[in-house]
Amino acid sequence: MPDRADHDPKLVARGIFERTLQAVDPAAAVERSLSRAALTLCCAGRSYDLRCFPDLRVLAVGKAAHAMLDGLLAILPGGSKLRGMVSAPTPPGKARPHFQYFVSGHPEPNRESLLAGEAALELVRGASSETLVIVLLSGGGSALMESPLLATLSLPEVQELNRALVTSAAGIHEINIVRKHLSAIKGGRLAEAADPATVLTLAVSDVPAGRESALASGPTVADPTTCGDVRRIIAVHHLAPRLPPAILAWVESGQMPETPKPRDSRFGRVQFELLLGMHELFHAAHRLAEAAGFLAFCDNTTDDWPVRKAADFLLAQLRELRDANPDHAVVLIADGELSSAVTGSGLGGRNAAFVLACVEAIAGESIVVLSAGTDGIDGNSPAAGAVADGHTLVRARQAGLDPERFFRESDSFRFFDALGDAILTGPTGNNLRDLRLLLAFPEKQP
Repeated sequence: MPDRADHDPKLVARGIFERTLQAVDPAAAVERSLSRAALTLCCAGRSYDLRCFPDLRVLAVGKAAHAMLDGLLAILPGGSKLRGMVSAPTPPGKARPHFQYFVSGHPEPNRESLLAGEAALELVRGASSETLVIVLLSGGGSALMESPLLATLSLPEVQELNRALVTSAAGIHEINIVRKHLSAIKGGRLAEAADPATVLTLAVSDVPAGRESALASGPTVADPTTCGDVRRIIAVHHLAPRLPPAILAWVESGQMPETPKPRDSRFGRVQFELLLGMHELFHAAHRLAEAAGFLAFCDNTTDDWPVRKAADFLLAQLRELRDANPDHAVVLIADGELSSAVTGSGLGGRNAAFVLACVEAIAGESIVVLSAGTDGIDGNSPAAGAVADGHTLVRARQAGLDPERFFRESDSFRFFDALGDAILTGPTGNNLRDLRLLLAFPEKQP
């Protein structure tokens, strides 16, 4: 039976989440992915003789950029001549020589994001067949590095576009389809600009398995989506009135060019390797939950679902597991990014919104629900997410907090912060998927 941490099962859930973060370290993942024999790097069965690549360039972008660069530099031969750039939401603990650094904006691009996009394109321009470009890619890259394909766009227009997309009901896959077609760097266009260089991408992914072209909007991955998909997404989600007029006119004019496609011969010199993703996150959380005494089960059904639909589905599944195992504590582990349309002006994100959607449903039960971003950030709030149990509703009412009102106002962070149940980690230097833990204890326990 799991330790209930001084009779507060919410602490059990917090402990599993925190230990899972420690187990999925990006720097260690990069080091594990590469092996070196003299001046040759090996990755997933392919070898790169650095004597054939006297021109070595490194681009690190995303929330795990600093950690991934540390891992890469630990494995490269001493004295390697290289230059590069890093775009991340935080400054480096230690700046490396011959690297440009940009503290870029997330979830909204800032001026540094645009400077980083131009620097990335400049880094790969003029590459030759003797150039090896190593791209260290992690979640958040879509906002952290941008260069508009429509060169006349201003930063305020880029930000307006981003707000229209991320506050809509569109799923992350749909959002990235639009982003890729409007960018000079996304949707495979960075690899296109690097031609005829060899490009090795090492990725820490926050997108669903099989959709790696959506990670940071796929700067080095050929794009299977089309301009027609962009127009469909704009129509389905009623985005036209919210887009900058210059972008909407460009899209509707038919002048927007297609992204490079999978059959493009230039991608024969591009290797993409996924280092950390859904599988690694599930494996770590499952192992740690079992070590804490739970029967652990995983589910990735709810990716891109609205938060209320996901809450109903996962709670129903949790109760089935509890009823099938009445003498054991069980945990249901889910991942992925839910859809949480912004309907108010509060502070919060999809993780705390998911937990808030569960508060009334679990009232009085021996159930704990935790949802948090592995990057330590949930929407526009300072938290990673939140945790609730069967006593949360009573405590909220005693404090004069109405869960439904806070949900309508998109103010989930303030609800849980008032109860001491917001999860505050600060930026973690990582970005896999959101992680949800639903714990059920035997009802006969006090």
